[in-house]
Parts: sequence; C-alpha cells; structure tokens
Amino acid sequence: MKDQCERLWDEQAPGVLRLPSGRLVRGRGLRRPLDPAAPVPAYGLYLLGEEPPEVPWEFRWLRWPDFRLPADRAAARSAFLDAWERAATERVELACGGGRGRTGTALACLAVLDGVPPAEAVAYVRTHYDHRAVETPWQKRYVRRFTPRG
Repeated sequence: MKDQCERLWDEQAPGVLRLPSGRLVRGRGLRRPLDPAAPVPAYGLYLLGEEPPEVPWEFRWLRWPDFRLPADRAAARSAFLDAWERAATERVELACGGGRGRTGTALACLAVLDGVPPAEAVAYVRTHYDHRAVETPWQKRYVRRFTPRG
C-alpha cells in the first residue's frame, strides 16, 4: 500500500484535484516553472496548440489551441478516459499554458467521467481546483455536452 501511495499526489499540493471517486489529478500551467522539490508526474496530458517540449515522463499531446476546443473531439475523449483510468494508480497531470481554460475544461470532463453530472462539472472544478477554471462560454458548453459514454 505504501508503494501505491508514493505513486499518487499529495492532496494538499498546489493544483491537485480530488475527484469524487478519490482519484487525484494535478492541473498545472506550463508557463510557470515546476517546483524542483515537487514530485513529477508518471503521465502528463498536455493541451496545447503546438507540440510540447519533451519531458522525462510519459505524456500525450492533445492539439488544443488557446481559448478554443480540442481540434479532434474523439481524440480528446480517448485522452481524457486514459488520464482518468491512469489516475487510479499513477500521478497524472493535465496542463496547458496557463492552467485554467483548457486544463479546467479537461479536468471538468474527468469529473464527468468520475460521476459528476455534466451540468455541475464546471462548478465542481471551480470549487475544488481554481475559481477561474474553464474560461470561455464554448468551453463551458463543451463540458455540459460531454457525456461519460461517447
């Protein structure tokens, strides 16, 4: 059990969101440097308009321009599901440039996968992650229309 706990995030650490199931995921803004004392993720999902720089852990890039929606919604659903599944046993981070709009939208979709009703997911993320998460009306609408099953 100790080994599994070491693989997960500290719930009190900056950017860590506890989903209703107990899964922990970290949201982050890539424009801010990583704290060198903080643990690194086992897996990252990077939500950017351009390919992210290489990192020493496993990651997936989801093409997602700033203030927009994912370029490929089927790929987004697959990426969210993969991140949600991995978060049960691994340190998973989701990140965009600032850590609010795209990251908040993706975290809200993970909350839906975790059982939060789509109409409540943005409020959940704003309460438990960042009160300014999910920045645009179309990002809010995307979450409201996101369903656990494709």
